[in-house]
Amino acid sequence: MYNTLEKVNINALLLFSGILFILLSIILNSGINNYINYRIDKIYNQVNSLKKRRISRINVNADEFDFLARDILKYSYKKKREISKLNYRENYRRDFLGNVAHELKTPLFTVQGYLLTLIEGAAENREIREKYLKRANLAIERLSEIVSDLDLITKLETNGLKLKMDTFNILKVIQKVFDLLEMQAKKKNIKLTLDKFYDIPEFVLADETKMEQVLINLVMNSIKYGKVGGTTIVSVDYEDEDKLIVKVTDNGEGVAEADVPRLFERFYRVDKSRSRDQGGSGLGLAIVKHIIEAHEQTIDVTSTVGQGSTFYFTLEKA
Repeated sequence: MYNTLEKVNINALLLFSGILFILLSIILNSGINNYINYRIDKIYNQVNSLKKRRISRINVNADEFDFLARDILKYSYKKKREISKLNYRENYRRDFLGNVAHELKTPLFTVQGYLLTLIEGAAENREIREKYLKRANLAIERLSEIVSDLDLITKLETNGLKLKMDTFNILKVIQKVFDLLEMQAKKKNIKLTLDKFYDIPEFVLADETKMEQVLINLVMNSIKYGKVGGTTIVSVDYEDEDKLIVKVTDNGEGVAEADVPRLFERFYRVDKSRSRDQGGSGLGLAIVKHIIEAHEQTIDVTSTVGQGSTFYFTLEKA
């Protein structure tokens, strides 16, 4: 019996508390609305009285106008920010579409030119046929690379790419990248090497596949713009107790100081004609930056014309 009464009392107390909370919410909300409406009506009446009396005879409360002015300024600032964002997005959309069209146009026209030549009779010549088909295939591969990079950067910018965080030895990933790009480096007689012998593993916490992609892009970039017979050196050092810093250094042509801040922009090329001859989508460094920032880490670059460049990024120690 006692337990039953206790439960009834608790339920009644909870019900009463709920009703009281609802009533207080209604009263508070109503009070705020009435207060705001009161102040707006007061200002309206004062302003409206300007039609009936001379301004010098009106006793205007300055606090009311301060209240209204602050609201107007806040609203104006908010709308200016919204307009600024819309303008930025529109300019970005226009530039992005223009760059995509420009990048896709070159390989498409190349393939079309070779195929038309073959259709018009060049296919009868076996040597010409094989040469043109190989060149068309290279253009298709570049087109495929551009589309793939566009898809990836779209996912990165819309948070559609999920990271698979794991612990791994970053030195092994670097060596794997060296092995993958060995043939490209040999074409320019560029040596890929670590800065020293590492006798212990350097474990990091990151997405191993994405880190491999970052290093491939950076090392490939150093090969493209490195000098014949040069070197690409990768080093791993301690940023602090919790982070490592990975550096990719080449002794190639380098980049002018004015161009350095824009290196991670989509489609930005320091020398557009030479860069297109080198191939690539123009999105590699932008993708690298997105991947590093998705790991909540930082990436930067230093460069000197005629001496080379160093790209460096941080990783969380495991």
